Amino acid sequence: MTLQQLRYAIEIANSGSMNEAAKRLFVSQPSLSNAIKELENELGITIFERNNRGISISAEGVEFLGYARQIIEQTEFMENRYTGKKRSPIYFSVSTQHYPFAVDAFVKLMKENKVTEYNFSLRETQTYEIIEDVRTLRSDLGILYINEGNYKVMNKLFSDGNLKFTPLFNTNPHVYVRTGHMLAGKELITLEDILPYPYITFEQGENNSLHFSEEMLSFTQIEKNIQVTDRATLTHLLLGSDSYTVGTGIMDAELNGDGLVTIPFDSPEMFTVGWIAHKDRKPGEMMSAYIDILNDLVTRNNFDLKSFLL
Repeated sequence: MTLQQLRYAIEIANSGSMNEAAKRLFVSQPSLSNAIKELENELGITIFERNNRGISISAEGVEFLGYARQIIEQTEFMENRYTGKKRSPIYFSVSTQHYPFAVDAFVKLMKENKVTEYNFSLRETQTYEIIEDVRTLRSDLGILYINEGNYKVMNKLFSDGNLKFTPLFNTNPHVYVRTGHMLAGKELITLEDILPYPYITFEQGENNSLHFSEEMLSFTQIEKNIQVTDRATLTHLLLGSDSYTVGTGIMDAELNGDGLVTIPFDSPEMFTVGWIAHKDRKPGEMMSAYIDILNDLVTRNNFDLKSFLL
C-alpha cells in the first residue's frame, strides 16, 4: 500500500468517476484502475463496486477512505512542516437542503480561509441525496432537519450509514409569501388561510416520500401544488404569484424586507435543523471552520437551542 494509491482512491471518491479522477490525476484510466485493483487485492477488500452505471463506494470502502484521508492529511502536514513542500489543494464539500443560512456560512468560509488553493463544493439537493453524499464521503457534511414525523426513518438511515446528527437549532414552521400577498399582513397563518393558494415544494425525485419532504409540513387537502428543483426558481415564483412555501422562517439577507415575508404557521410541531457527518471521518480544517461559522450564526440570531429532537 502506497501513499499514491491512497491519493488515487480519495480522488476517485471525490470525483465519483474513474474517468474523471484519471483526468484530474493526469494518469490513464487503465493505470488508475489497475492501481486500485492492486490496493484492493493487497487489503482483501472491495473499495469501489463497479456496475453498468459507473462506480459506488462499498461499506468497506467508506471505512477505508475515512482512514486514508486522515493519513494523507497528516502526511501533507508533516511535509509542509519539515520540508516546506506545498500542500495539495484542500477539498471541502457540503450537501444541504435549500437553506440560505448554509450558503451565507459558505460565503463567510470563503472570505475567511487563508489557504491559497482549494476545491470547494456546495450542493443544494434532495434530502435522500444529502444522506447518500455524506455516507459515501462525496460530501464532508450535510444539512437537513428532523421532526417527530420523520426522525425514526432518518435515524435508521443515519445508523445504517454510520452517520451522526448534530443539532443546530429548533424552529416552528413558517409560511413564505410575497409582501403584496393577501396573507402578508397576518401574524399567524392557519390551514384554512392557505388552502386557496398554490403550494411550492422541492422535488424529491425517486425518493418522493413524506419522510424526505423539505417543506416541514405536508397538506393532504392542498389542490394546487408546484414542484421545483432549485431555490432561484422557487423565489421567482413566490415573488411573481400568490403562491407560498413553508420553511424555517430564516430569510435570505438579500430578500429580507424587500420582496418576501415569513409568517408563523399555526402548528405545535417543532423541527430540529442540524448537520450530519460520517462517524469514521475526522473533521478537517475547512469542515471545522464551517461548523464554527454555522454555530456562530445560530448564536448571533438567537435560534432556539433547547429540547432538541434526538
